[in-house]
Amino acid sequence: MHPILFASLVVITTSLMGSSFAVGKIGLTYFSPLLLVGLRFTLAGILMALMTWRKPLPSSIRDWGKVLVIGFFQTASVMGCIFLSLRTITAGESSILTFMNPLLVVIWGTLFLGMKYRFAQWLGVVIGMVGVFITLGFHLQWETGTLFGIGSAVAWSIATILVKKWGVAFNVWVMTAYQMLFGGALLILMGVTLETPYMVITPESLLIVGWLAVMASIVQFATWFYLLQKGDPGRTSAFLFLAPFFGVLSGWLLLDERIQWHVYVGGLFIFAGIFLVNWTFAKKKALSRQPAETKREGA
Repeated sequence: MHPILFASLVVITTSLMGSSFAVGKIGLTYFSPLLLVGLRFTLAGILMALMTWRKPLPSSIRDWGKVLVIGFFQTASVMGCIFLSLRTITAGESSILTFMNPLLVVIWGTLFLGMKYRFAQWLGVVIGMVGVFITLGFHLQWETGTLFGIGSAVAWSIATILVKKWGVAFNVWVMTAYQMLFGGALLILMGVTLETPYMVITPESLLIVGWLAVMASIVQFATWFYLLQKGDPGRTSAFLFLAPFFGVLSGWLLLDERIQWHVYVGGLFIFAGIFLVNWTFAKKKALSRQPAETKREGA
C-alpha cells in the first residue's frame, strides 16, 4: 500500500476510534450503556448487510461461525467491557487499558502465528504505551472497571489475530457487516438483562446513534479490517496508540475538556513508539530485498 494512502486510512480510523469515546459519553445522557452500544452496532450491521447483499457471503456453517467468533470478540466483548468499565473508572482510564492491546497483539503474534519482532519493535510498543499513560494524565486506579478495561484489551488483541488469520477468506465489507450485527445483537441482549435499560429519543440522541453507527462503526471498522488484511497485525496495531490521543482532542472539542501539558509530551512518546515499530519493518524489508538485487546484478 502507498505510504500516503496507508497514513490517511490510519488517521481516519484512529480519529474515529478516539472521538467515539467523547461522542459515546454524550450519548450516555440519553441511553443506558449496553443498550447504546448495542443499538449502535446492530444498526451499523443491518445497514452494511443491506449494502453488501450482492457480495459473496461465507460459504459454510464453519465460515459463519468464524464471523460470529470475530463479532463476539471485536464488537460484543470489546465494546461491552469498555462501557461496563465506565461505570467505575473514567473514560481516560478505560481508553488507557483498551489501547494496551497492541502489546498483546505482538505477544499473541509471536506465540501463535510465529511472527518475529525485533527488540526495537518491542521497545516501540512499550514507548507507545508510556505515551498513552502520559497523554491521559498518569491516572490509573484499580477498580472493578479496571478488570473490564483489561478485558477489552485482551478481547481486541484476540480479534486482531483472528482477523489476520481468518479475514483473508472473507470480503472485508461482508465480514465487517455481520460481525457487527452479531455483536450488536448480543450487546442488546446484555443490555436488557444485565442493566436497567433506558432510552430518551431526541434529535440529538438520534444524531449520536447515527454518527456512532455509520462513521464510528461502519467506516471505522471497515478501514481497520482493511488495514489488518494488508499489513502485519503488530505493525498496524501500533498505530492504535493514536486513538487515545485523538480521544483527548475530541474531548477538548466536544466536551470543553482542557488539554494539559502532558498531552503534548505523551503525543511525542506515541509518535516515537510508532516510528520505532515501523522503521524496523522498513529496515528489515530493505535488507530482505538486498540479496535478491545482488543476485540479479550477478546474473
